[in-house]
Amino acid sequence: MKTILKGIALLFALTMISCGGKKEEKKEDGFSVQRKKAPTEQTVETPETNEVKPSERVDMSTKGVGPIKAVELAPEIDQAMAANGKEVYDQMCLACHRIGKKFIGPPPNGILERRTPEWVMNMILNPQEMVQQDPLAKELLQEFNGSPMANQGLTEDQARAILEYFRTLE
Repeated sequence: MKTILKGIALLFALTMISCGGKKEEKKEDGFSVQRKKAPTEQTVETPETNEVKPSERVDMSTKGVGPIKAVELAPEIDQAMAANGKEVYDQMCLACHRIGKKFIGPPPNGILERRTPEWVMNMILNPQEMVQQDPLAKELLQEFNGSPMANQGLTEDQARAILEYFRTLE
């Protein structure tokens, strides 16, 4: 029995010694813990680049890669063709392109202020070759996280109607 009591006393003494040396200070609003900050890596600051995103860049010099070599736009918008283009757009393009906001692909509004009509139609009709051969289309692919534009199998008339619809967008 004495041996058990001595063992318990020894165990208690060891426990008290191992916990000793730490102080907890009680403040009015509770306990306080002081922590050291871990060392952090120094970061090298890079200057801001004023580079324009490909989707916002104006390039009226290229016609792209594809069957469309020239497009004549009348001064007045053909409202019937634009209405047909809106129907095709809503059916085939709306899954990836939203008017006025970046979505899976770039927004179509204002596109004719940044690209030639031929480039736009070639991108609609021939997206695979455009992404492979047209430098701007390659940059757009990178900007939009590698999401390539799907070839919807549209006719030239449908693409032209979509182009006319794009003319109505602000």
